[in-house]
Amino acid sequence: MVKGMHNMADKTQAEPTAPDAETRQPHRGRAVARAVEDGVTHFRHRLSAGELGSLPVVLVLAAVWIIFQSLNENFLSPRNLSNLSVDIVGTGLIAVGIVFVLLIGELDLSVGSISGLAAAVFAVLNVNNGVPEWLALIIAVLAGTAAGTVQGYSCAKTRVPAFVVTLAGLLTWNGIMLYILGTSGTVNLDENGLVAKLTSYYFTNDGAAYGLAAVGAGTVFLVSYQDMRRREAAGMPHRSLQGIAVRTGVLAVIAFVTAFVLNRFQGLPLALLIFLVVVAGLDIVLRRTHYGRQVYALGGSVEAARRASLSVTRVQTAVLAVSGTMAAVGGLFLASRITSVSQGSGSGVLLLNAIAAAVIGGTSLFGGRGTTWSAVLGILIIQSIASGMAITDTPTAVQFIITGGVLFAAVLIDSLSRRSQEAHGRA
Repeated sequence: MVKGMHNMADKTQAEPTAPDAETRQPHRGRAVARAVEDGVTHFRHRLSAGELGSLPVVLVLAAVWIIFQSLNENFLSPRNLSNLSVDIVGTGLIAVGIVFVLLIGELDLSVGSISGLAAAVFAVLNVNNGVPEWLALIIAVLAGTAAGTVQGYSCAKTRVPAFVVTLAGLLTWNGIMLYILGTSGTVNLDENGLVAKLTSYYFTNDGAAYGLAAVGAGTVFLVSYQDMRRREAAGMPHRSLQGIAVRTGVLAVIAFVTAFVLNRFQGLPLALLIFLVVVAGLDIVLRRTHYGRQVYALGGSVEAARRASLSVTRVQTAVLAVSGTMAAVGGLFLASRITSVSQGSGSGVLLLNAIAAAVIGGTSLFGGRGTTWSAVLGILIIQSIASGMAITDTPTAVQFIITGGVLFAAVLIDSLSRRSQEAHGRA
């Protein structure tokens, strides 16, 4: 009898747990709904304060894709999107360097010439003089770093605006490039060489693209979670765990859809992989390092940075050095795409497209606001317009008009956003 009473007591204690198990799923649903609601509220607050983020850029990109898809059903085909993912890399890398310069409120006009100079150095060393590709590639990149360092140090020491110094650099580096190429004018690269494979090699195994998507989504979650824990421990405002999960889920969906599309053509392009790794790495440098915080501080106010004992000379020199390095790397990818270097390398609309990509992507012309991902979004818009124009046989003149209109709209939004932030005491 005692044993029976014990059994009845056990059942009585176990019974309340059943409803908890049944209501666990609704609790999770409410948590997700609450996270979405908090995210919407936070988003509205940022909009009212003029912090638009990447919303305008995403909307413009979506509009461009919808318009060109309606004009030609092949625009969003796996083949065209795969080609687009490679086409954005060369100019996109240069635009990433421009982002660093814009963050301190300056402008680098020499990146086009530096990109051509680096490509010429590589071609002449490797093709004309027989230097191994890997060594010629390193020397070419270092040439861009040296050019940027000279310009940055000159700006910092003389306090002459960077656009003046780099305008002189534009002419100087272009002249050196023409001198290096000599009378031949054009040097063809080895189509099976290291540099040529930068834009022609694809990871055909489906797991490569899906693996990159998984690693990317996982990294975003871990970084966001660590940031949340750090802010929580310091008593600072932070995202909720549910909010981080929802945000990561959205990014994961985008990443895996992209991987699926790429795998339907030739797989993951090596150029795109390198581009994303470089952008992510430099984003960490800007957001998570002491140097990155100094860059943003300098963009906020040079005089305040000096009074705070910040080494303005060192930061400005380093920023222009980064810009020169990225210009050189981008120039090598552009040369890889056409497997040749000519006297026209680095000229034309390259400089304008690189600057436009950084600005259209959301980097402020007033300094202090923007990320490396801004360059990715901006060059996606510019190259999507170019691709759409080509696939619909639209005149190049119209492409320039549309790109110019988008750039003007981006600058206008940046100006209005800054005024709104000043009104709310956030600028």
